[in-house]
Amino acid sequence: MSATLRIVMAQLDLLVGDVPGNVDKVMAAALRARDELHAQLVVFPELTLTGYPPEDLLFHSGLRRKVAAGVQRLARELRGIDAVVGYPLYEDGHIYNVSGVIGGGTVRAQYRKSQLPNYSVFDEKRYFTPGEDAALVVVAGVPLGLNICEDIWHAEPASQAAAAGAQLILVPNASPFEIGKQRQREEELRRRVTDTRLPFVYVNLVGGQDGLVFDGGSLAMNADGSVAVRAPNFEEGLYPVDFELRDGLHALSGPVHVDASEEDSVYRALLRGVRDYVHKNRFGGAVVGLSGGVDSALTLAVAVDALGRENVTAAMMPSRHTSELSLNEARRQAEMLGVEYHTLSIEPAFRALVDSLQETLRGDTAGITEQNIQARCRGVLLMAMSNKTGKLVLTTGNKSELAVGYATLYGDMAGGFAPLKDVTKTLVYRLARYRNTLSPAIPPAVIERAPSAELAPGQQDSDSLPPYALLDPILTAYVEDDKSVAEIVAMGCDEAVVKRVVKMVQDAEYKRRQSPPGVRVSRRSFGRDRRYPITSGYR
Repeated sequence: MSATLRIVMAQLDLLVGDVPGNVDKVMAAALRARDELHAQLVVFPELTLTGYPPEDLLFHSGLRRKVAAGVQRLARELRGIDAVVGYPLYEDGHIYNVSGVIGGGTVRAQYRKSQLPNYSVFDEKRYFTPGEDAALVVVAGVPLGLNICEDIWHAEPASQAAAAGAQLILVPNASPFEIGKQRQREEELRRRVTDTRLPFVYVNLVGGQDGLVFDGGSLAMNADGSVAVRAPNFEEGLYPVDFELRDGLHALSGPVHVDASEEDSVYRALLRGVRDYVHKNRFGGAVVGLSGGVDSALTLAVAVDALGRENVTAAMMPSRHTSELSLNEARRQAEMLGVEYHTLSIEPAFRALVDSLQETLRGDTAGITEQNIQARCRGVLLMAMSNKTGKLVLTTGNKSELAVGYATLYGDMAGGFAPLKDVTKTLVYRLARYRNTLSPAIPPAVIERAPSAELAPGQQDSDSLPPYALLDPILTAYVEDDKSVAEIVAMGCDEAVVKRVVKMVQDAEYKRRQSPPGVRVSRRSFGRDRRYPITSGYR
């Protein structure tokens, strides 16, 4: 039997606040879905017109006017296809998170999101009023229900749509990436399928927005819980799904994309986050301080893969403590990746600053102050390169270092974006090895060497920190799982080490508040996810 309904999942990368530009993208995608893919319906992500999350832009009267004009334009110009489009609806002093069905010269139906997430990176209750009722629209003779994102994590909205007579439920989303999130989404969606015995079409946003990365993974799930079509992660596109009548609606099988591995997913999230941050903020490329260590090496590989080698500049900034290994391997990687490369010694600047501080530092043994001055000399050089070229400085620190404060304010923390901000050191190594399976990008010696900041003679990270294989599980338990010291010790960790690590995390809160945004990949990142007070007596 031939298909009775063709739906196109429009997995788009939208720019927050650019309502006219987003309307243009909607129109182009809808016309292509109509003329090239011969669809009757196209479904766009949550809050299509504003992008997600619009945050306090929602309170601005100018945005309200732009949204109203955008909806009017779509209703006026969209013909021959229906479109599910997300936007904020301003009504009687309230703002609703709405998906409207637009077509035939009018807004045919509007569904108001009923479940407003207010946890993790979400704070929708700050902005929106929840809706209460189901919404139904008939397209090509098929009654369709609507849910929006968080709604499917609760039983009632889907059940309301089914009770209203829906034969298929459409779910526009703006669900950000984190490790393992696609599996969780599909498990929850399968529960709603079990509740309603209906198929679902789940359309997710794609692209980077500040520290968030939306991974797409849009899909059609049949009433038996099987995935009929799944779009690629991190890629824009229009993905058709054909439904036929077979004891209810049934989606015909199409491409079902699967990521190759966890490392593959995380690496592509980093690429998308860096690319969109640089391009959407109109920087001319990226500047990376290359040290000969694995963190900066991975950052450089990400920058080149995201932006193109012609848009990336690398700088090695040696000091008196920089090893020949670091010098040689940094140059080797720059040559492997074909980027513009500079060697800028920090010794003259360091010496001048120490001389200027001679009276202040007199009698002190060289220590952390002198180490930080070296790091800050590098920060000044990188920011000068950024100012002159219009390229964004990418910082190279990882989550493990940031967690315990093993980083220098206004030094290696100086920059505009932090690709590895939410990537633990042990995951950095995994990603570096994964990247080299694609093509040679990081010299093996860089991955195999012992980590060191090289700010003092013979310095290694293990002088100041527990081995990362011990540190990272403690950090995961404390930062991501909110476990207490006693609970972490019960996992088999040494009590003295746990207490030391927890104190370091607490003491470094003031540093993290001043760190640049970075790509979120874990279930709890620093910043929007984890908001601890700087001034606190809690221990």
